[in-house]
Amino acid sequence: MQQMHQLPIFILLITLLSFSSTFAEEPASADLPYFDWKVEDFTIKQPLGGLSGNAKRGEAIAGNQSRGNCLACHLLPIPEEPFFGNLGPPLTGIGSRQPIAMLRLHVVDQARFNPETVMPGYYRRPEQLNRVALSLKGKTWLNAQEIEDVVAYLASLK
Repeated sequence: MQQMHQLPIFILLITLLSFSSTFAEEPASADLPYFDWKVEDFTIKQPLGGLSGNAKRGEAIAGNQSRGNCLACHLLPIPEEPFFGNLGPPLTGIGSRQPIAMLRLHVVDQARFNPETVMPGYYRRPEQLNRVALSLKGKTWLNAQEIEDVVAYLASLK
């Protein structure tokens, strides 16, 4: 029985890994420095680097298989993307259920809520990451602007 439970997680991990080569090809805003963040009461209260998010860009990142790839695990109200995973909770209406500061922590490092999550930490400190491809070493999955864009998008889902 335990092997059957592990199969969907294995498939998800293979799916996420298959997108890593595409990630390296994306034009990165790697010129942005890494901005430290602080967790208080399961939130990151301040926007990363004081940046403002754009919900339209955030929707594009969330739906992009080589960037956010949120649809691999979550249902999102993106009509042109009919295929989605169901490993994570549906995100429709998430902006009315959680404050922006909590959404930010979910995207930055979901392991703060659930240490056994398979969701990547999209903005963990690069030196804390293990077993990273050499081409991605020293980088976050998403940069600070992309994080704030995704957070703005999620917050707009009321």
